[in-house]
Amino acid sequence: MAVFFTLMTFISTLCGGLIGLRYRDQMHLILGFTAGVLLAVVSFDILPEGINLIGKLNLNPQMFVIPLVAGFLFFHILEKTLLIHHVQEEEYGPHTHPTIGKISAIALSGHSFLDGLGIGFAFQVSPVVGIFVALAVISHDFSDGLNTVSLALIHRNPDKTAIKFLFLDAIAPVLGVLSTRFFTLPESLLLIYLGFFAGFILYIGASDILPQAHSKHSSMGTIFMTILGVFLIFVVTRVV
Repeated sequence: MAVFFTLMTFISTLCGGLIGLRYRDQMHLILGFTAGVLLAVVSFDILPEGINLIGKLNLNPQMFVIPLVAGFLFFHILEKTLLIHHVQEEEYGPHTHPTIGKISAIALSGHSFLDGLGIGFAFQVSPVVGIFVALAVISHDFSDGLNTVSLALIHRNPDKTAIKFLFLDAIAPVLGVLSTRFFTLPESLLLIYLGFFAGFILYIGASDILPQAHSKHSSMGTIFMTILGVFLIFVVTRVV
């Protein structure tokens, strides 16, 4: 049953990515939507989950907050030092580098792998818990596929590269579920992961994607799509 639901995440991720490829001419709207989705995932999904784990395990909140700041600073430092821009940063149009797009896509694939771990571990608890966790993952994996393609394309990667990373992101949850047959992950480590990933997502959503969306098409349409992305994830997290 866990594998079946994970295959549904594979399909959901592919659909999101293919839509991103098909409507690239409206990329500023897609980017605005993507930024809203990423910010909402942190606010309505990752942060509440982290808070719940802190209370459940009676852990120090710093175990969540410090990795969050570290995740934000890690990608910021990586972008500003290891991958030096060749143009002035105030021109957001050229604010791109193919390697950054690849690293971002790999990071999202890593998140999708851990989504699969979450599904596998949830089914180890009970089928009912597993089904609800799987439905939540399927709901936001559509956005994961869209985000993966968007990140690859805005950093000037070719279509073939975007598609490769889309398939990597789509297969990652399946591999995550299968791997849970061989090991278990302490919940305290999961809390650290959630914090680090939240910081990473905050950076790429607010400091990378959103400025790109408004660089050449600063319009009410882009703002509306950002709000729509936030609202969509808000509804999804309340429903599932």
